[in-house]
Amino acid sequence: MDMNELTAKLSAIKDEVIADIKDLASSRGVYEYKKGIMDPKTGKIGTLMREMGKIPNELKAEYGKAVNEIKNWASERFDELDAKLKEAEMRAKYDSEKIDVTLPAKKQAKGNLHPNTQVRNQIVDIFGSMGFEIYEGTEIETDHYNFTALNTPADHPARDMQDTFYLSPEFLLRTQTSAGQIHVMENKKPPIKIISPGKVFRSDDDATHSPMFTQMEGLVVDKGITLCDLNGMLDEFVTKIFGAGTRTRLRPSYFPFTEPSVEVDVSCFECGGKGCRLCKGTGWIEVLGAGVVNKKVLEGCGIDSDVYSGFAFGIGIERIAMLKYGINNIKLLFESDLRVLSQIDD
Repeated sequence: MDMNELTAKLSAIKDEVIADIKDLASSRGVYEYKKGIMDPKTGKIGTLMREMGKIPNELKAEYGKAVNEIKNWASERFDELDAKLKEAEMRAKYDSEKIDVTLPAKKQAKGNLHPNTQVRNQIVDIFGSMGFEIYEGTEIETDHYNFTALNTPADHPARDMQDTFYLSPEFLLRTQTSAGQIHVMENKKPPIKIISPGKVFRSDDDATHSPMFTQMEGLVVDKGITLCDLNGMLDEFVTKIFGAGTRTRLRPSYFPFTEPSVEVDVSCFECGGKGCRLCKGTGWIEVLGAGVVNKKVLEGCGIDSDVYSGFAFGIGIERIAMLKYGINNIKLLFESDLRVLSQIDD
């Protein structure tokens, strides 16, 4: 390569650099483009120094000087553009992160407890004020505690596979928190006054039933306990949970572990007993089942039924929540839809 050829080549590279750097819009682009021009192995200017061996000795000094001059020129152009673009990028970053402290703060939505949790806490507080203790049993129970010890006959429909989730012939997912009262009566002497909240499981699924739901069992055992004590306690409970003026009504029913057994209705707190859609025009709403503890159940737990008596009741937490907050489908309590849950905050 003679000097005329080198001069033409350097001039072409210079013109190319001047034209190309006008389109570079970022410091990253400058870095990539600079590498293509200056890299000693692949760059258009960098590789010129590798041609030094082919240059006659008398031209090497002039050749090297010419290459170094364009190399220094290109480096200055790249450094100037790189500094300019980095400053612009930093300014853009600052602008995007700028905070106007005079703007009003963004409102943060206030969270609240799930309706089930709210109702559970309310019920626990109500019975806690009456002196009840809390017992929490296990969700996996034996057939003995869930059925047999509660005086449920071997041929009772509740034992069927269609109603109960069996894990084995002996173990199952509890269908009622009533199993907890057997554990308590076996390990604690009267007087007994407990509530037992927890999840229960039944093969049932529609608008008002769920395969899993929350129940709260209540049990009182002492000397001289009668159905009147149950009625008085329930009157106190419903006025606190549904409002003053709410009354109870006991209807005869049947549960294997209570005798007598009753279904408990409350006067409709929506219409005051006059009749409306909520109470289906009757003025009354069914809320729970209860009764006097069967003597066989007491005796099976080693408690003298001639000395002690008691009452028991079972409350469906979802049932109370649906009535209290006007929820028409139990699935709304399990879907965690904030449009529903955010409306309920007692």
